[in-house]
Formats: sequence, C-alpha cells, structure tokens
Amino acid sequence: MTSNRYIENTFPDYVPGCDCLQGGKISTGFVKKAKVWIKQNIETLLVHIPHFCSEESDSSVYTGTTGVAFLLLRLMDTIYKEGELNEQLTKAINLVLESSKKAIRGKRISFLCGDAGPLALAAIIAHRRGDSRKVAACLDSLTSMLDRCCNDDNLPDEMLYGRSGYLHSLLLVRRCCGAASISDAVLEKVCHAILDSGYKLARSDRSRIPLKYIWHNKEYLGAAHGYFGIFFTILQPEVVRLPVIQSALSDIKESIDVLLSLRFPSGNFPSSYGNTSDRLVQWCHGSPGAVDALTRAYEVFEDSRYLEAAERCCDVIWQRGLLQKGYGTCHGTAGNGYSFLTMYQMKKNEKHLYRALKFGEWCLDCGKHGCRTPDRPFSLYEGLAGTVNFIVDLIQQEKPNFIGYHLP
Repeated sequence: MTSNRYIENTFPDYVPGCDCLQGGKISTGFVKKAKVWIKQNIETLLVHIPHFCSEESDSSVYTGTTGVAFLLLRLMDTIYKEGELNEQLTKAINLVLESSKKAIRGKRISFLCGDAGPLALAAIIAHRRGDSRKVAACLDSLTSMLDRCCNDDNLPDEMLYGRSGYLHSLLLVRRCCGAASISDAVLEKVCHAILDSGYKLARSDRSRIPLKYIWHNKEYLGAAHGYFGIFFTILQPEVVRLPVIQSALSDIKESIDVLLSLRFPSGNFPSSYGNTSDRLVQWCHGSPGAVDALTRAYEVFEDSRYLEAAERCCDVIWQRGLLQKGYGTCHGTAGNGYSFLTMYQMKKNEKHLYRALKFGEWCLDCGKHGCRTPDRPFSLYEGLAGTVNFIVDLIQQEKPNFIGYHLP
C-alpha cells in the first residue's frame, strides 16, 4: 500500500533477540555494507563539487555547497581520518570555502539558509588549522549580524531564516572553537531578542500561549519554521543556564504544554495552529521535528509527559515515515530516522535502534522505491549528503549529529 505521502512500512517491528542487533550494536554485516555505500556516494559527491562551486548559485548549508562541506568535514573526523580520500575531502572543502566567499553578503543571518552557515564553516576550518587571524575575521563578520538580529522587527524567529538559526550558528562556532569565541553576552542578546519577539506577539493578540511565533502569518509547530525548532535551540545546555532564559522557563514550559494539547489522536502534531489535517510526518513539519525538542524539554523540566509524547511521535514515524518525497533530512526518510537515534540515546531501548536501522536499510536502497528525485539531489537537507550523514550516525552509534539542527 502506498499513499501520496508515504510508503507503507512492511518491516516487522522490533522483537528482542533479533539477528540484526548483536549485544546492543548493529550487525557487522550492515556496518560493512553501509561503509561501502558511504564511500561510493562520497566519491559521487566529490565528482560534483567543482560543478556546484562553479555555479555560485547556492552556498547555503540547506541545499548548497556549504552543507556538503560540513558533511565532508565530519567524514574527515570519523571514517576517513587518513589516506587518499581524506586528501580529496580537504581539497573539496577548500574549494567550497573559496566559492562561498563570493556569496556572503552579511544580510541573511541564519545558519541553514543564510550567510552565517558559510561563515561558521570558515571559522571552524580556520580554527582547526591554527589560523587565528582568519578565525577573528570570521567571528567579526558573524557577530556583526547581531545588530540586525536584535533590532530588525521584520526578522522571524524560526530556524531556517530567523533568529534561532543565527543562535545555532553562534553555538556551533562556540562548541567547535571554544567558549571564548562567542561570549555569554552575545548569546544573551540573541535570546532576549527571541523571547521579546514571542512576548510581544502574544500580547498583541491576547494569545493563549505565553510565547507566540509566526512565519508567513502562520503559527508553525515544526522544527524548520516553528515552535519546536525555536524551543529546541533556546533549551540547549549553554543557553538554558543564561539568566534571560532562566527567567522565562515557566513561560517556555507553558508554551510547550500548549503545543502538547494540539496533538492529533495519532500522536502526531499539526503543521500549524488550526490545521486539522494529520498528514505531514517529516522533520520540517510534524512528529520528527518534535522529538528533539520534547526530549530536551524532558531533560530541562523533568516532566515525563514530554518523553511519553516523544515516544508517541516515534510510533507515528515508524508507521508513516518512509516518505515518497525521498531520502533526505528535511522531508525525507533519513530525517525521520534521526528521531529513533535521538530516542535511543535518551532511553537506550533497543527498539529505537532497531527502527533506525530499518530506516537505514531503506536508505541504502535509495532509488529502488519509486520515490521522487529532489530538486537538489546532492544537498544536505534535500538530497544525498543528508542521507549519508544519517548512515554515518547510524553506524557510529554515538550522539547523533543532524548537521544544522543538532550540535556536536
């Protein structure tokens, strides 16, 4: 059975003692197959990198060259730490760094779809190479966006284009380049702008929710444009301890409780407030984007309802998460598979690792299910690079690193 959104999941669900998991680890047979698949597809990406860079049309993390470069950088740290392929990865990243210089204008501030993404990559690479002057220049350009973040009333607060996306950039650089690279004072100003925006909008229309956020005149719930992406970001460990967030924790919690009340009987979430269609199950809209925010809320507030809601989300994803749209991370099967990895790290329940493995098996057979070909078939959020990143996380079995959303 196939719907217009997803393909029926015919995998048997988890039972203890299944052959594909051995002592809480994925079978060596799958790992070997996955590594061959990764190498083949990385070589495909490397062939296309010069063409991507020559076009100079998209340097973004979301669908452009910088997203692919972040994946290559990660592979250098995990699977290909030495050898000829590592050298090829280095050359490809250098090419991306050169091409992205021409695209940065300093006007779009978010990580995924703005200039902050290429600047963050440049800062991280410069830090690894010991180029302190380059690091300082990148940090100056990145923090120069702070004024717009705090003072542009037309700027949204969501992940893809808004303040939360800018905050993610700052947090990523801070984690990769050290706490001294981005001060608490800078983080505090961004968080104040995000909270102030939410409070103002809630007051202006006497909202039922303490912190209200909209994008294109809709209250989106999902990770890309809505509440879950915003709350996941401002509840990160180095952010949640800031005085400005501490003072707003009760309102953040109450806002998340309002979101819980909007769930469908299935356990899925609507794409936006007032939407009555229980149809979208993808990272950008629906349950997959909620799982990380709910598990983080559980860690902060120690309220078991959030973990229970995340479990329900995972059941929805298992049932409806093999997507017709393809194998990418934003609205594809790989992005949905990350929910299981998050839950496995949280609860160490083999059921979640098994489900992630089955979604991984599906992704290794990409192109064989009649799914759509995305507009940017090699990109991090729509295409092949994101699928590779998911498979890397699956076989590494460490804390998942959904590039552009999770923080390493």
